[in-house]
Amino acid sequence: MSARGCTSGVVYVHSSPSAVCPHVEWAISGTLGGRADLKWTAQPAAPGQLRAECAWTGDAGTGASLVSALRAWPMLRFEVTEEPSTGVDGERFCHVPGLGLWRARTSANGDIVVTEDQLRTLMAANRAAEAMTHRLGELLGAAWDDALEPFRRAGDGAPVTWLHRVG
Repeated sequence: MSARGCTSGVVYVHSSPSAVCPHVEWAISGTLGGRADLKWTAQPAAPGQLRAECAWTGDAGTGASLVSALRAWPMLRFEVTEEPSTGVDGERFCHVPGLGLWRARTSANGDIVVTEDQLRTLMAANRAAEAMTHRLGELLGAAWDDALEPFRRAGDGAPVTWLHRVG
């Protein structure tokens, strides 16, 4: 592991066409430097689609690298989390077709972190309460959570694969 520190996280592929699944495994394997052998199961929220998840360990920043690899397939619904590590905030990424990618920093307990600068910009640009509420929802990823929630519930109890980044 690098001097940036070791961390961990989870990749949730909430829905993928079956033909894309081997490519997703290859992308995750390439990013982590080891073979990803995901356990794909049916995604009840999207008939004909498959879902899988894997926990990973690696250097800080690995979550962003995984997202970069997965964005090659815009039809995927996925989330990537990265736990905070020494001197590095955690992160959460969500991708939904039609909405694109959302990214936020997370605290040690997993809450979304909205920074002082983001709040000042929000208040300066959005005087009306409705506009401010909408923009705050964007900062918190509300539309992505709403879109992914049926896919998350459909995955309850699914198997998890553990992967470790090779140094």
